[in-house]
Amino acid sequence: MNPKFNSDWVILYKIEGTKQVFVGNTTLKKDSIAVNGKKQAVSRFEFTLKPKAKPGAYRISFKTDGAGFLDFFYNKENVTFTFNPDYPDQTVTFSKSVENKLYREYIDAISKAQAILDSIQITALQNPKLDLKAPYKKAYNKVITIQNKYVESSKEKYIAPIVRANIQENSPEILTSIDSYLFTIKDCFFNNLDFTEKTLVNSSFLTDRIVSYIFYINYSDDDRTQQKLYKESIDIVLSHIKSLPYKKNIIEFLIEQFEGYKNLEIIDYLFENHYNKLPEDLKDQKFKAEKKALFATEIGRIAPDFSWKENGKTLKLSTLNDAEKYVLVFWSTSCSHCLREIPQLHTYLKNKNNIKVIGFALEEDAVVWENFSKINLYGWHNALGLNKWQNETSKIYQIYSTPSYFILDKNKKIIAKPNDIDDVKEYFNQK
Repeated sequence: MNPKFNSDWVILYKIEGTKQVFVGNTTLKKDSIAVNGKKQAVSRFEFTLKPKAKPGAYRISFKTDGAGFLDFFYNKENVTFTFNPDYPDQTVTFSKSVENKLYREYIDAISKAQAILDSIQITALQNPKLDLKAPYKKAYNKVITIQNKYVESSKEKYIAPIVRANIQENSPEILTSIDSYLFTIKDCFFNNLDFTEKTLVNSSFLTDRIVSYIFYINYSDDDRTQQKLYKESIDIVLSHIKSLPYKKNIIEFLIEQFEGYKNLEIIDYLFENHYNKLPEDLKDQKFKAEKKALFATEIGRIAPDFSWKENGKTLKLSTLNDAEKYVLVFWSTSCSHCLREIPQLHTYLKNKNNIKVIGFALEEDAVVWENFSKINLYGWHNALGLNKWQNETSKIYQIYSTPSYFILDKNKKIIAKPNDIDDVKEYFNQK
């Protein structure tokens, strides 16, 4: 690594489908090299693969945030490279490895040629009156020439399927309509992608293409249109994947991508329309349960149900019908913030008849809570959750601190998650 990187570890993975399979780890060694007659600090690392190590796409990971990884190919040859850890993919240079040298040379050449072709096409779309047919045709032929050159030179090499699949389908003639341009991109996107080719599957290539198609090519500024495009593009992608184990991996990968956006509608869509239709022995029930639990209390979800004893009767959250809105607050008599905010909440809401509070107290025992709630919290639904943080309802709601607030509509759908009493007041003052 050049310059020296302020870390002391590197992990090596083999890419298999959407997964990273651990191969090994090592430590960074500090060293120096001469650059323009001056010593410059660098970091070095080395991995020795076992003789039976399979050819494939490998990944080194050297930090936990940002672009802290770099992919390369291994095909029974030594691989040596240098890179700047702040910009690994843009700065990597291979000094040993025929395959990696050839692939980087190809990517550089085809990317530059494609960029020129794209710029001419975009200019034509912006200025339809310009006659750019000749420069477009020249740039188009250049792309084809470069692609054919590297398809031929990569024959019999591990990277051959990736080179063949990498070519972007361009129109032979320049397009003057934005609609026809976008249609061509979408319609031809999968022409060169073989979802049964193991070299493509076991690299980041197909995964990157899928991300590009769903999140970038099918894009809209309108939220409702975007949700529709997500669903349509997901259906199209998955229709091209015939291998059920690989389809399962891609669905799980997409669920985790949408998890980052907290897009519950699309996560539900992926489960209901694709994951749940997989053979039972292929589904990962633990994965499904974890993802469902993770978003069980997000805004838009129906609040998980629970019951409690009140005046000799058993009440359930789901069957309450005594208000238009509810405030569900998890609190504790051992929490100083709660002892300040809970009385404020009671005072603020006591004359608001269309709002009811469910106070769920997380306690080790009932003694203090019983006295406090009877004296201070009349008019509330008061529920007791023993075992505090280990209480099952607390765990379902993922309560890690108190007080924690949820505002529910009359159907018990979560419509807000205020951070504190001031946020609660602000929410209702605006309504």
